[in-house]
Amino acid sequence: MKFSIILATYNRKEDLLTLLKSLSLQDYDPGRIEVIIVDDGSTDGTGDAVTSFGPGMPFHVIYLNQANSGPGVARSRGMEKATGDMFLFIDTDCTVPPGYLSTIATEHEKSPFDAFGGPDTADIHFSAWDKAVSFTLTSFLTTGGLRGASGKKLARYYPRSFNMGLKRRVYEEIGGFGSIFQYGEDIEYSHRILQSGAVVRFLPDAVVYHKRRSSPAAFARQVYRMGKARIQLWRIDRSLLEPLHTLPLIATLTGLIWLLLALLLGGVAALSFIIILLIGVFAMGVIGAIQTRSVAALLLVPAAFAIQTVAYGSGMLTELLKGKK
Repeated sequence: MKFSIILATYNRKEDLLTLLKSLSLQDYDPGRIEVIIVDDGSTDGTGDAVTSFGPGMPFHVIYLNQANSGPGVARSRGMEKATGDMFLFIDTDCTVPPGYLSTIATEHEKSPFDAFGGPDTADIHFSAWDKAVSFTLTSFLTTGGLRGASGKKLARYYPRSFNMGLKRRVYEEIGGFGSIFQYGEDIEYSHRILQSGAVVRFLPDAVVYHKRRSSPAAFARQVYRMGKARIQLWRIDRSLLEPLHTLPLIATLTGLIWLLLALLLGGVAALSFIIILLIGVFAMGVIGAIQTRSVAALLLVPAAFAIQTVAYGSGMLTELLKGKK
């Protein structure tokens, strides 16, 4: 099997180089790997870095540049140039273990599939904050569990662009990514893959290490946009908003109403709000600390969870209030 690894990037030079280095360590025949980098209008010297770094790679590297048009357009352009049997997408804030490609090939030999998605997790070298964010976004306790990290399903599973792939023939049948500018374009694309009747598998061992936004503020902005994108997807197809996806919105609205009542009524109402909130925060922190093996997670996991819930819910609410254009 020949892999075409398509990397859409925008002002992530250092992350991109780190990902390329991890790909260069694959225990898979480099002659059966091509990496297509689609630079979505970066201004941080990405092109110069790839020009100097690319020739040292054991596989063929193709560099394409375009005006900033969003990750969906960038990935579609990469697919147009790809020559492999299997197209892979990995986000540039990820790295992969040496056996990543071999795992995909072996799984396909055992039980063929048309498309796949794999889990993302934190590397042991990540900071305490990065581990807390990873736990929050992949834990089965949150809607992040829908991403497939545990293989359990409370709602339909959609492969995501941080770690997904599809056969060339699927691309030739359904085309490339849609026109959503940022966030959510991979869910819409996975939805079309599933609708085509393609065989889609979750590969639990095809893991990537996903280092996310480096600060709470950046994480909040990212998740806020993800919340907005969920409503945009709902407008495209009602089935793309399942009941579980609305939990952050419900939690945000409930918290606001409860806090308002506590401020107005005072006394028992205020105290009950604080007690319940603290119990939930403590429980989330304890579970996060155990799973990430980090004492710092006692504080960081609740903070990341609060940011995720409120920012995502606020994004959904903002997009709903804006109405359809």
